Amino acid sequence: MQFLQDLGIREKNLGSSTGCEWNETTDQGELQVVSPVDGENIASVWLASEADFENIINKAKEAFKFWRMVPAPKRGEIVRQIGLRLREFKEPLGTLVSYEMGKSLQEGWGEVQEMIDICDFAVGQSRQLYGFTMHSERVQHRMYDQYHPLGIVGVITAFNFPVAVWAWNAMIAAVCGDVVLWKPSSKVPLTAIAVQKIIQGVLKENDLPEGLFNLLIGRGSSVGERMINEKRIPLISVTGSIAVGRHTAEAVGRRLGRTILELGGNNAIILTPDADFKLALPAIVFGAVGTAGQRCTTTRRLIIHESIFDQVRDALVQAYEGLKIGDPLDQKNHVGPLIDKAAVEMFTHALEQLKGLGGKIVFGGQVLSGAGYESGCYVRPALVEAENHWDIVQEETFAPILYLIKYRGDVENAIALHNDVPQGLSSAIFSNNLRETELFLSHAGSDCGIANVNIGTSGAEIGGAFGGEKETGGGRESGSDAWKGYMRRQTNTINWGNELPLAQGIKFEI
Repeated sequence: MQFLQDLGIREKNLGSSTGCEWNETTDQGELQVVSPVDGENIASVWLASEADFENIINKAKEAFKFWRMVPAPKRGEIVRQIGLRLREFKEPLGTLVSYEMGKSLQEGWGEVQEMIDICDFAVGQSRQLYGFTMHSERVQHRMYDQYHPLGIVGVITAFNFPVAVWAWNAMIAAVCGDVVLWKPSSKVPLTAIAVQKIIQGVLKENDLPEGLFNLLIGRGSSVGERMINEKRIPLISVTGSIAVGRHTAEAVGRRLGRTILELGGNNAIILTPDADFKLALPAIVFGAVGTAGQRCTTTRRLIIHESIFDQVRDALVQAYEGLKIGDPLDQKNHVGPLIDKAAVEMFTHALEQLKGLGGKIVFGGQVLSGAGYESGCYVRPALVEAENHWDIVQEETFAPILYLIKYRGDVENAIALHNDVPQGLSSAIFSNNLRETELFLSHAGSDCGIANVNIGTSGAEIGGAFGGEKETGGGRESGSDAWKGYMRRQTNTINWGNELPLAQGIKFEI
């Protein structure tokens, strides 16, 4: 395939890099990468060893000593060049994202555009790493705080956004003066290799040292465990399941390191009688079936007032009937495959549990077979009438299942249902009633890290901080002041007088 050639993806690929150089390890086994689109083997990757990990850490430590002293706007210039290079490779890289992961071609290209956007954001941020000045209580003293680079930032990414989440972390960390070690999901390693090769040119052209942007593709049981337990990595940013996040937090917490956790979501949209349903319908459908329901911000619960429940359900059934399911590289299709057959089993198992609880499948739920569905990873998105308190509804099933949940009375009852899950990532309300929407955004409203009005739960912009509360982990990435998580804060006091007064008026004479 031409896009693989354009990106330098070979039949067999090395699995670790220090930015400009690739480690030559070939004795740790090969990872076969199969596309969920057609079930075909794309390529293979030689897994990295623990010796590769040690080599990367040593190179990264040395690179950090250099990089932290480069002025932040100069670091931003390198990120600017990376953004320009990504623009050149947007089409082939986005196509690989679609083919390796299974999301639609439009979403694949959109993911690369998100990388470009965060580069642009980070370039501006490189001139805005602000501290604050404070008035000292002591005569002839000056106080201020400032932010210093942290060190090596470990970034562990999930399969559903194989390149964008790395960029959220890596580009911000880079302008902050950190170096990055990236461990991508073993389900989508080729996109990571492609990105590493794209930025390699920028690093070489600027005569930058090895160790600034590092890649490690290896077994979680070996190099993955080394990574989260490594004291020389002060910050680990992990995107994944709640179980993965909990394990990582425990390991990093034992060594008193830092984590940025972006974990599961169980996102809901509230539809009140004052909702503009023509506005809401496309947001609901895209939120529920985009990326085949495999976004952390996927709409999983729809909380509908009883007076409009039947109308909403029937309109959704009609919309779902019009969905085109198939090869995501064909832009006529709306929904591509799930990532693998294990995800399909999770989808069907959840539906069986729902039926056992009394849930009513009003549309979809089938596993598709036949021409065009040879990989066995295609399903028909499901609409299910359900109860919010059921255990399966309380969990995040990473598949296109939308629970239709009825509420009665005032919007306060809908908000109570909305918040009554362990996760707290993204949320939305559709209403033209100002009091309802302001309540949803108030202290008594949504308990999520993201709360929207009259737009859906998915599709967050890079300018805002991204992340959630409760079992979603509490982390923040991307925009706003999320950059502070990649730096260490320092308070400074300078005495420019001839006396040594102590704070709080304490007297101490010798």
